[in-house]
Amino acid sequence: MIVAEAKPLEEILDSLKGMSKVLVAGCGGCVAVCLAGGEKEVGIMASTLRMKRELAGEPLVTVEETLTRQCDPEYVRELGKKLNGVDCVLSMACGVGVQFLAEQYPDMWVVPALNTKFAGATIEHGLWEERCGLCGECVLAQTGGVCPVIRCAKSLLNGPCGGSQNGKCEVKPNACAWQLIYDRMSSLGRLEQLLDVAEAKDWSKSRDGGPRQVVREDVKIDG
Repeated sequence: MIVAEAKPLEEILDSLKGMSKVLVAGCGGCVAVCLAGGEKEVGIMASTLRMKRELAGEPLVTVEETLTRQCDPEYVRELGKKLNGVDCVLSMACGVGVQFLAEQYPDMWVVPALNTKFAGATIEHGLWEERCGLCGECVLAQTGGVCPVIRCAKSLLNGPCGGSQNGKCEVKPNACAWQLIYDRMSSLGRLEQLLDVAEAKDWSKSRDGGPRQVVREDVKIDG
């Protein structure tokens, strides 16, 4: 999932200067799971903004709406019913949602309430950690399901480095990713796979200019 966290409140208030009516738009997808932009967070954000603006002598009217997803036109179209008289949309989605709202409603000013951090997983309640760099050239089949690009502090495709000591990383106080890879491959009887030297990744496949696309011709609907 995409993990995000709230921007500093003062930054959000600054982006809403001159606005008298704001639609606070949440997302029921990833940011709801990481407790950053779901329906509950929308309510808290809206009430906080109203109180802050009231104290500043600049009353603010807020409208609240939480979409199932902000990255899907089917759900984004629902927002149009709430835009009457609104000066701005404050998107509590990831950066994808913010951009998608701006594209779908070109006459509406859209600003982000969150900072998008990474693609990660829930480690425990209240703790999320990066697991994928979205590189577009996955090597997990060669490393036992442990990503060396993200989980190794040096992103080594062939490791470990000389600084790894007693299974710990010299850069960060956590387990060496290549120790994790070795232990897993050993337990599965696949250590011989680590004798294969991985070639340098072709990063042009993940970032060669402009937005990346995935096209499934078998499910596209013409027109």
